[in-house]
Amino acid sequence: MSFWQKLFKRRKKRYEEENWEEIVYTREGVNFANAEERNQYVDGCLEQMNEAAKELELLSGEYALVTAYLTDTEEVEVLPEGEQETLTVSANRLKIVEQERKDYLEKKDRMPDSVYYRMQDREAELESGINKIKEAESYGGIIKQDMQRLNGERHAYAYRKEELVNMQDNLRGMLIIFIAALVACVAVLAALQIFLKMDTQIGYFIAVVSAAIALTVIWVKHVNAGKELVRVDKATNKLIQLQNKVKIKYVNNTNLLNYLYLKYQVKNGKDLEKQYTRYLQEKEERKQYAEAEAKREYYIKLLNEQLTRYRVRYPERFTANVDALLNPKELVEMRHELILRRQALRKQMDYNNNIAEAARSEIMDVVKQYPAYAREIMEMVEHYEAM
Repeated sequence: MSFWQKLFKRRKKRYEEENWEEIVYTREGVNFANAEERNQYVDGCLEQMNEAAKELELLSGEYALVTAYLTDTEEVEVLPEGEQETLTVSANRLKIVEQERKDYLEKKDRMPDSVYYRMQDREAELESGINKIKEAESYGGIIKQDMQRLNGERHAYAYRKEELVNMQDNLRGMLIIFIAALVACVAVLAALQIFLKMDTQIGYFIAVVSAAIALTVIWVKHVNAGKELVRVDKATNKLIQLQNKVKIKYVNNTNLLNYLYLKYQVKNGKDLEKQYTRYLQEKEERKQYAEAEAKREYYIKLLNEQLTRYRVRYPERFTANVDALLNPKELVEMRHELILRRQALRKQMDYNNNIAEAARSEIMDVVKQYPAYAREIMEMVEHYEAM
């Protein structure tokens, strides 16, 4: 290993082993004959004393508080059996209501406050609202059935009207055919009579009678079809009027339903009924929660009074952790944790006391080493202590 490697390795080791908690005082490079350098050095020591004093003030308050907590646990530990039993009864009751409160707060399917308070504002009308929606929904179903029935009848009449119109057209066609046939038959008979000198009177008779019968039948059917067509038109008009009335009822009922859905912010009557049932359940649960809260406040107050009577200065620490009053192991763990905290605080306080003492000793040593500046340095110390 080269010289430079050894040198840097040794320096690195010294850096790693440096004690970060140790305060080092060095006067190297300080010219105490120079007032600025001397005052700066002394100020540095005074600042360390000041920092240590501030930290000690904070630590002392926390140390006193932890000590008081520790004293409280000791007071509870040495309580007579009868007084301990009284505390246990109150603590047990508080734990029960605390658990009820916790169960409610941790419940996942709780009704949102916005929905709950909205339904609470309309609680008096919710049942009637459910009935109105159900009636309107039921009535809407009946109206739809009526609409479908009337629509079916109207289509049937339309189909019958089309049949009658076609029948009249066909009858008119048949009429033309029969008339043409009659004319042709008469022409043939006339030709036979004129050119062949045949007796065609019977033929005329048969043709005329046949034509009369045919024309009569066609005319009767045409007239009957016309009469039925009038009846169909009247029935259709009546159906249209009925449909219009039903449509008005349907529109009004639909608008009423839409308004009720909007008012109660639901999709249908079942939805509102379900929400109402859930609301009543939530109302009962919130009532129980409110009772549990009242009981909780009562038992906390009772425990505070009991613990204060037993010379416990900070009873709220036990009401916040009732297991310490119910389980001796919990109380032992609480005391052990406080002891550890106090030891840690004591260590910090000792450290800061040592810093303050070391800084003061350094100043006194400077005074001793440089008596010519002793008065000036002591005035700086007195000014610091007077602050």
